[in-house]
Amino acid sequence: MTDKTVLVVEDNVSNFVLIARMLGFLGIHCEWKTSGYEVVEYADTLPKLDLILMDIRLPYEDGYGALKKIRQSERLKNIPVIAVTAEASLEQMEKARKAGFDGFLGKPLDPDKFPDQIQRILNGESVWEMNY
Repeated sequence: MTDKTVLVVEDNVSNFVLIARMLGFLGIHCEWKTSGYEVVEYADTLPKLDLILMDIRLPYEDGYGALKKIRQSERLKNIPVIAVTAEASLEQMEKARKAGFDGFLGKPLDPDKFPDQIQRILNGESVWEMNY
């Protein structure tokens, strides 16, 4: 896992710090963007990208808007994008699935489950879990 890079799109600093710590524990390099706005432009500057963890509720442009742009980008369109949201419900999960997300993790993230969830996602598995 140590050669992996994950972009975390999250506007809440403490949520980001928690995710970064858990990814760091797995030896995964982590980048951070606080909004869906210009996420494609930012991701294009990264030498390598294996996964995007996308909060849904973001300032300026939400996760759905950012996902559309990612899917239109030649370089990024095949990178898995996982919805990470506090609005964890079957409706939200279905909406994320229809929008084209590759998986769904409900907040609060479970520190006991998260490392396994990330490893499964990076191994190409589809993970749709509400975490409660």
